[in-house]
Amino acid sequence: MSCQFVREPLTSEEADRLCHACQSIEEKMIVWILLDTGLRVSELCSLTPQHILWQEKSLRITGKGSPHGQKSKKRVIPMSKRVQALLEPYFSLHEEWFMGTRQIQKIVKKIANRAQISRPVTPHILRHTFATLALQKGLSLATVKKILGHEQLATTAIYLNLTDTHVAEEFDKKW
Repeated sequence: MSCQFVREPLTSEEADRLCHACQSIEEKMIVWILLDTGLRVSELCSLTPQHILWQEKSLRITGKGSPHGQKSKKRVIPMSKRVQALLEPYFSLHEEWFMGTRQIQKIVKKIANRAQISRPVTPHILRHTFATLALQKGLSLATVKKILGHEQLATTAIYLNLTDTHVAEEFDKKW
């Protein structure tokens, strides 16, 4: 039986510290968009105005669609108000995203160091953080699966990270 490596998401407190450590609009755009959408860094880097459905307040992304990474799967991702507030003025002036994946990875690491988060923080960790926080806030597993573009519900279920305490508390509330 294979064991899948689960990257540890940031806690809510760490995610807040990361957001507060951003010193420029560009840093806020990177961190807030990754935290609020669950986009892969490659999907963020390929954003254009054509991906934005302004009236629906969402992004239409063509993302990873096969085990070999071919971009064939389309999905719609809701935009938070803060993501809308960042993307609207940016894409009113620009036709494409302003930096590449490696540069974003370096910037996320620099912001995490500034926020004094001692463990590794990558754009993919922010994707895991989005999924975990979305589930904690009450989004259904099926909804998070669709936003992330996962094929299998079991892939998304990894983000539940339920402890015995969580199980007991939820049982007490709902039973």
